[in-house]
Amino acid sequence: MAQISFKENAFENIPSVDAKTLRINLHEDIYGTFAEIGAGQETARHFFRAGASSGTIAKAMSAYDKSFSDAIYGAEEDNRYVTESRLRKMLNHEMNLMTERIDRQNNPNYLFFSYANTVATIDFSKRFKGHGWVGIKFQLEPNQEVYDEIILHIRFKQNEARLQQETLGVLGVNLIYGAFFKHNKPKKLLKYLYDHIDRDTIEIDLINFKGPHFESVDNRLMSLQLIKNNMTEAIMFNPDGFNVLPAAVLYKKNILALRGSFRPVTKVNMDMFKKSYEIFVQEATVNYKDTEVIFEITLSNLKSLGEIDEIDFIDRATLLCSLGHTVMISKFQEYYKLVEYFNKYTKNKIGLTMGINNFVEVFDEKYYRHLSGGILEAFGKLFFKNLKIYLYPMLHPDTKELLTSNNVKVHPRMKELYKFFKYNGKVMDIIDYDPEVLDIYSREVLRMIIANQPGWEELLPEGIAEIIKEKELFRSIKELPNTKSLLNA
Repeated sequence: MAQISFKENAFENIPSVDAKTLRINLHEDIYGTFAEIGAGQETARHFFRAGASSGTIAKAMSAYDKSFSDAIYGAEEDNRYVTESRLRKMLNHEMNLMTERIDRQNNPNYLFFSYANTVATIDFSKRFKGHGWVGIKFQLEPNQEVYDEIILHIRFKQNEARLQQETLGVLGVNLIYGAFFKHNKPKKLLKYLYDHIDRDTIEIDLINFKGPHFESVDNRLMSLQLIKNNMTEAIMFNPDGFNVLPAAVLYKKNILALRGSFRPVTKVNMDMFKKSYEIFVQEATVNYKDTEVIFEITLSNLKSLGEIDEIDFIDRATLLCSLGHTVMISKFQEYYKLVEYFNKYTKNKIGLTMGINNFVEVFDEKYYRHLSGGILEAFGKLFFKNLKIYLYPMLHPDTKELLTSNNVKVHPRMKELYKFFKYNGKVMDIIDYDPEVLDIYSREVLRMIIANQPGWEELLPEGIAEIIKEKELFRSIKELPNTKSLLNA
């Protein structure tokens, strides 16, 4: 068999776990290894139970003892075992053994795969629910020298180790099945990972596709699917545009976050960042070496002109990354949820940089009606311990009065609450701002770009206009139904 067949059949209508494993076991060419650390042989068990596994499973193993694991895969520099590095070592080691030990001349049509996971299930005290790395390295053609690869990170939500193990086993089956039979539909493959798994039992917060059959896959868009499909609350990618694990970026860091549309990023956005960063790193408890700056866009902002425009999303991300920044997309419309998320990974200083208009919305009670404690509950979470807001001034659109924390207008019922937080140092004005950029608004710049109105280039940071022109960014917005209202704004 020269290449694996992908014909649709009765199996494709959400086949059962047993049907998936049996289809793979009965395929005469799919052949590989299972290496699972931390939660038992849960994925391999499904293949053994399905029958006809001798033609599929070359080896199944668990190296639970750390010394034994190190002897096989090599020691980790940080002495951690539930890491992407450990997973990659497992995948590479097992695949190398496969190619060394299996005679290709006698098995010319074999499609090799190496499946691995390294996980930590819930601890005895049930304080940490556990997480893990899961991946597969595989061939879709017998002569394929560069292997395809899918790697993902998961977080368990169940409260029993046994249930987590069972969920992991099903996820592994779905991943192997998807790799061979749905690789040409990566967005669907992503959804199929949850076949026979409830969304509230496991979270997938990172996925990366790599290899010759995934050359057209933009992993940033795959991460966006995780958000759209309610598989996770936040995704993140680094200045190089690669998906990164939020926990790894935020762990024990001081965090300065800037929320915005960044459509496009403007001089005022950069002035907000630079001036607030200068203040933030001078805080007594902040070390700039342990500080992470996050440019965050909410999912609701991505939907501001209707349904999410994936090209528009990539355009914004491209510009921010070109300036050397880490980008985060989240589902957190309210700021207190963003702070709660950060607090899961760090107890260090958190700073939020925002403009006056966003700051006023923070004190709007309508955003907290779903909370039993209302705005007081939200503010208890928002201003918890090491948080400070860095407030960037703005010119009143009518009076041109400069608005700061000293003259900003909040609802009369919120005045005393606002005073409490201001006088306790939770709100700090950015004084050393650039007055020449105060009247720059992303929405107006975008309107100028779409309308081909001259002068927008000088409103953007150096190099950004050239990127927009070269890559023809934001051209997709012209086709959106709500663009007319934007042009008439």
